[in-house]
Amino acid sequence: MSIIHKDIAAIRVDYSKDKLDENRVRPDPIIQFQHWFAEALKAEVVEPNAMVLSTVSDDGFPSSRVVLLKDIKPTGFSFFTNYHSKKGTTMTSNKQVSLLFFWPELQRQVRVEGWAEKLPADDSDEYFASRPKASQIGALASPQSQEIPNRMVLETRVKELTQQFSDRDIVPRPAYWGGYLVTPLRVEFWQGRSNRLHDRIEYVFTNGRWSIHRLAP
Repeated sequence: MSIIHKDIAAIRVDYSKDKLDENRVRPDPIIQFQHWFAEALKAEVVEPNAMVLSTVSDDGFPSSRVVLLKDIKPTGFSFFTNYHSKKGTTMTSNKQVSLLFFWPELQRQVRVEGWAEKLPADDSDEYFASRPKASQIGALASPQSQEIPNRMVLETRVKELTQQFSDRDIVPRPAYWGGYLVTPLRVEFWQGRSNRLHDRIEYVFTNGRWSIHRLAP
């Protein structure tokens, strides 16, 4: 065990791809994020829209999982899920969440803290209708986060629903499935630098405006 631990401790990468200057970032973190996201796309980052969503339950335990960003709005970041899932029920009682994007190809992270609110039903309808039919049926078939006896339960339900909607082009969005918008209150842009002296630029929303600060690495 000590050898394995030593090998893990020896893993280190020196970051030197870029730098981040608080005097050159955009005044709005959403615009700055869009700029970085465009660079992630250009760099062909694997799943650049993958983000870690963290929620906190009523008993104070955090829970994290990877979800996919589906839109960057002027007011925040949106994603879709089952409202009855663990994250959905947790966000019903505690709307404070965090998001984390990690783009190792660019040696960058973006951390977001804010409030999660359900998107309007029309937005959820529009996105659900744009999904492949198999994904729509998957959303109907899965009681997300609920205990099930085996995988066969899901596969049987998918077959039933596939047959049910075989002659229909439109699969209706279930009421328990839809989108959330995370409105940021704090956003941190992290750029890896040599010798662990990383650049960290933080945006904080107070009194109706964004302030920008540099944080020690």
